[in-house]
Amino acid sequence: MDHLAPAATSSASSTRVVDVLVPVALDQAYSYRVPRGMELEPGDVVCVPLGPREVVAVVWAKNHHPDPRLHNRLKDVGEKLDVPPLKAELRALVDWVAKYTLSARGMVLRMTLRMGEHLGPERTRTGVRLIGAPPQRMTPARRRLIELLSDGLLHGKSDAAKQAGVSVGVIDGLIDEGTLHAEPLPPAPPPPAPDPSFAVPDFSRQQRAAVDAMRALAASGSFHVALLDGVTGSGKTEVYFEAVAEIVRRGKQALILMPEIALTGQFLDRFARRFGVRPLEWHSELTPRTRARNWAAIAAGHAHVVVGARSALFMPYADLGLIVVDEEHDQAYKQEDGAHYHARDMAVKRASIAKIPIVLASATPSVETEVNARKGRYQRVMLPARFGGQHMPQIEAIDLRRESPPRGRFISPRLAEEIRTAVERKEQALLFLNRRGYAPLTLCRACGHRFACTICDAWLVDHRFRQRLVCHHCGFSMPRPDACPHCAAEQTLAAVGPGVERLQEEAAALFPDARTMVLSSDLVTSIETMRSELNEIAEGRVDIIIGTQLVAKGHNFPRLNLVGVVDADLGLSNGDPRAAERTFQLLNQVIGRAGREQGFGIGYLQTHQPEHPVMKALVACDREAFYESEIASRERTGYPPFGRLASLIVSAGDRPGTESFARRLAAVAPADPRIQVLGPAEAPLAVIKGRYRFRLLVKSARGVDLSEYLREWLSLGPKTKGNLKLEVDVDPQSFL
Repeated sequence: MDHLAPAATSSASSTRVVDVLVPVALDQAYSYRVPRGMELEPGDVVCVPLGPREVVAVVWAKNHHPDPRLHNRLKDVGEKLDVPPLKAELRALVDWVAKYTLSARGMVLRMTLRMGEHLGPERTRTGVRLIGAPPQRMTPARRRLIELLSDGLLHGKSDAAKQAGVSVGVIDGLIDEGTLHAEPLPPAPPPPAPDPSFAVPDFSRQQRAAVDAMRALAASGSFHVALLDGVTGSGKTEVYFEAVAEIVRRGKQALILMPEIALTGQFLDRFARRFGVRPLEWHSELTPRTRARNWAAIAAGHAHVVVGARSALFMPYADLGLIVVDEEHDQAYKQEDGAHYHARDMAVKRASIAKIPIVLASATPSVETEVNARKGRYQRVMLPARFGGQHMPQIEAIDLRRESPPRGRFISPRLAEEIRTAVERKEQALLFLNRRGYAPLTLCRACGHRFACTICDAWLVDHRFRQRLVCHHCGFSMPRPDACPHCAAEQTLAAVGPGVERLQEEAAALFPDARTMVLSSDLVTSIETMRSELNEIAEGRVDIIIGTQLVAKGHNFPRLNLVGVVDADLGLSNGDPRAAERTFQLLNQVIGRAGREQGFGIGYLQTHQPEHPVMKALVACDREAFYESEIASRERTGYPPFGRLASLIVSAGDRPGTESFARRLAAVAPADPRIQVLGPAEAPLAVIKGRYRFRLLVKSARGVDLSEYLREWLSLGPKTKGNLKLEVDVDPQSFL
C-alpha cells in the first residue's frame, strides 16, 4: 500500500503529520498528512484513504518528527467526521486489550467503530403529508395510502409505504400530482432520561444494607470492584439499580453488561418500571441505522444508561461513571473469535483506567471472582435470602443406577410423577437438558454407520423440527435420509440419546393434556419471537417448558415450581478444567428458576454420580463446600486463578502441514522454569470446517507476564503462510 507509511520519528518536518489507527488487522498506526486548514487532535474520528477505498479511522497521536524520506509517500487525511473524539481512556483500553490478548490494535479499535459508513451526522429523512385533492386516477394502492395519511400528519416516507403495503413509487406519483407534499422529517429526539426517583422499591432489611453499599459505591467516584453476591431471586437487579440511579443523579452514564442481551425483555420491563423509561440497547440485532443513532447518543452523552452485550464495553461513552456486569460468571462474556477477550475482565480493566466503580453480580460467582473477594481485592455485598420471604428450592438427586427410566425413555418414573402432580396443581414444570435438537447421534442399526459432518470431527445432530441432520460446529446440514447411505438399508436409522426436541416428544406422550414449549437457541428466529415465547410462559400459557441453557439466563416465571434436570452429568465429562465449576453454576441457576414467587420450589437432578462433589454440594445447598473443594483443587494443580493459561491453535487444510508447523513452533519456545508448554496434540475437535487443528497449551505461574512471553515466542517461531492459521487465546474458556 504505497499511500501508507508506518509512523516514523527520525527527523523534523514542517509538514503536519498524524499517526492514524485504522480498524483492520494491523497492529501499528500509519502516518497521514493533515490538510491545510484542518485541525486534528488524538482521538478525532477521520476518513482516510486505504487502498481503493476510504475507511473510518482514529487519530492516535501527533507525529512531530515524521521521516522526511516518507514525505512524498504520505496521503492526506480525507475528512474529519463531526462526531465526538475517542477519549484517552478508551484509546488506552484499546492499546491494553490488544497487548494483553496479542490482537492487532486495529481489530480492537474496530469494536469501537462498529458503524463504518453510518458514522457521522444522521442523514435527513423524508416525510410526506396529505395536502391536496385526491388524484383523478384512483387505484387500490393509492386509496390505502391516502386513508393512512388522512390524519394530515407528517409520516416517514418509507414507513408510510410499508404500513400501506405500497411501493415508494406510489408515494412519488402522488407527490408529482400534488396530492402529497414531501418535507424533511425532524431529527430523532435524544433518548429520554431515566428518572432515578420514578419508583424506588420498598426494600427488605437485608436488601437495604446492600442498597446502601451500592449507593456509596456509585457516589465514591473512584475505581472500586464490588461483588453483589445474592442467591437466585434475592433482588440483585433491583439492588444494583440503586447504584445506577445514583450515577444518573450525578449526570454520568451507566453501562449494564448482560450475557444474552437478545433475551432480556423482562429485564427491560423491570428497568422501565423502576426508571420510567427503557434504557438504550446495544447488541448485534439492531439495524445499522439504529446502531449508528445509538452510537452517536452514547458518544454525545445523551444515553444515560446502556444495556448491552459484551461489545457495548468498547463504546465511546462521553462520561462513563459505572459499569455493572450481570451474571458475571457466564461463559458468554468470552469472545471466541477475532480478539479473544473476556468482557468481565476487560470491564474491570476499563473501570480501572477510567477510575470508576464496577459491580459484578452473580448467584454463583466465577472461581476467579470468588477468590478475589476472599482475598479482599473485591468488596463482597451479600444478599443471602430471597425477596419476599420465599424459600430457596429443595434439591433431590435421582440415582439413575437405581431409578432408571423405561427403555427408550429419558424421564425417570419419579420425575414423571412429580411433573404430573405439578401440572394437576396448575403449576409449571421445567425439563432442562443442555443439548439442542432431537438426538446427538444417528446411526444405522444394520451396519453401524454413524452420520458425521463431512468437514468437521463431529457427529451430525438430528433436528426433527427442521427434518435435517446438522453440525453444531460449522453449520453443515443435510436432509434426514430414508435409507442408510452406507449399506442402503431402509427403516434402520436410529436416533441415539436425547435432545430437547426428543424430550418434548416424550413429555407429550406422558402428559397428553399438558401444553409444552421448547426453548432452544436454534429455534429462535428473532428477538421478538423469543420475547413473545417468554411472555407466554410468564403468563401461564405453558405447562411444561423443555429448555437448554437458554432458560437459565435470569428469567422470572411466576408459576414455575418444579425443575427436572434430565442429565445432570452432561457437562462433567468433557476434559474441561472448568467443567465442575460450569456444571455447578448452570444447575444452580436453572434450579433457581423454581419457587421464586409462589409455592415451594423443588429441583430433581437425574444423575449417575450422586456422590460427585458437584451433586453433593447442590443437594446439600452447600455452596461453600463446592467453592472450598474447587478452589483447593485449582490451587493444588496451579490452574487459574492460581496460575495462568494460554491456548495456541494451529489449523490448516492438511494434517501433516498443520502438525509440522505446530511442532516447529513448540521447538522454539523460550525456556522458562515458571512456564510449561504442553503439546502439540490434536485438539479435542480435531477438524472443523475442513481444517485440521493442533493445540499447544501454555501453563504458567500467576505472576508471569504471559502475554509478553507469548509475544517473544511468536517472534522466534515460523511464520504462517497460505491458509495456515495460528490463533492465540490468553485465558481460554473453551478447550475444544
